Amino acid sequence: MANFKGHALPGSFFLLFGLWWSVKYPLRYFNEKGNKKSHRNHSYQRLDVIEGAAKIIFAMIGMLAEQFVPDGPHLYLYSGEERSWVKLMNWQHTTMYLFYGLSGVVDVLTYSPLKLPLGMDRLMLSVAVFVEGFLFYYHVLHRPMLDKHIHSLLLIAVFGGAFGILLEVFLRDNIVLELFRASLAILQGTWFWQIGFVLFPPRGGPAWNEEDHDNIMFVTMCFFWHYAAALLIMIANYMLTYWYVKSLLAEIVILVSRERVLPPFLVELEFCRQNQSPLPIRSE
Repeated sequence: MANFKGHALPGSFFLLFGLWWSVKYPLRYFNEKGNKKSHRNHSYQRLDVIEGAAKIIFAMIGMLAEQFVPDGPHLYLYSGEERSWVKLMNWQHTTMYLFYGLSGVVDVLTYSPLKLPLGMDRLMLSVAVFVEGFLFYYHVLHRPMLDKHIHSLLLIAVFGGAFGILLEVFLRDNIVLELFRASLAILQGTWFWQIGFVLFPPRGGPAWNEEDHDNIMFVTMCFFWHYAAALLIMIANYMLTYWYVKSLLAEIVILVSRERVLPPFLVELEFCRQNQSPLPIRSE
């Protein structure tokens, strides 16, 4: 959709996934460091399946929105009467969502009884991001200067993310690559919103001069401000996750040490006190 909503929708999807990854991967990393016995527990595998299902749902929402908005193609690709293609911009966006949906399907199948080879989920996600990049590269040819430039900046995040995810196929569960992916997903999300505000000002705001070189300079600088904000979000979420896991492990250590030191009756008494329940009656 060549309007503000058409950029806000994918921007929201990328932002949600980026924020989720910025919490999920540090949480798993700290848990695995604290528990050497289990490198990957089943709860995180279930989260991966849920994440894949969310990708499928978001992709379906995106495809339906692109096809069935009032001025959308409504599944018509070519008009025989007018001898022309129908809303190819919407079809390109639909194709982008399609590949992200396929990535979600592979995520789900990876942990199904089918047992896809480990790494296929990352490979498919990398392919989806590459497809997005190629579509957007040819999406803005012969557009005004500002339109072309602001979309070309997006390609930095897209192709950078695609390459990083491809490395994850061979370096799976690498926290540095996972955090890099999360940061670029957040950047993509916020930048899609920025594109919407620049090219399609909501509520009838003043239009930007698309041939003014000063606007090009500002937009370039603004792009890296967005990435700086994404990195600050990553740092904040990493620290919050660290403190959460540390406090949780401290509570577990205290409980375990109490159970080891106290006699069984006192452990039972402490449990009842904390839960405000009466002591069990013991039979002689």
